Amino acid sequence: MDLKKKIRNVPDFPEKGIIFRDIGPLLEDKNAFKFAVDELLARIGRIKIDKVVGIDARGFILAGVLAKQLNAGMVMIRKKGKLPFETEVLEYDLEYGKSILKMQKD
Repeated sequence: MDLKKKIRNVPDFPEKGIIFRDIGPLLEDKNAFKFAVDELLARIGRIKIDKVVGIDARGFILAGVLAKQLNAGMVMIRKKGKLPFETEVLEYDLEYGKSILKMQKD
């Protein structure tokens, strides 16, 4: 299955010159979603996974499904200002600026 056909390109979002990759159509198509998850699981193979990390917010969807299938926990990495506990911080570059991600220390 060609999953690229299930990802919608939204030009000039969130800013002019940026192409937003919308995975909504992939998630809405039960066959494409199942195929995508099965492909990810196949790539993981027999590696023992204790935690699956999902980055805010689309990453939560796939990380949650994978964690369940792998009998693993899930760790949420969120955008600045979204976590109430002590956090580790990572600043990174975007095509159009900088951003910050946070993960709870526990």
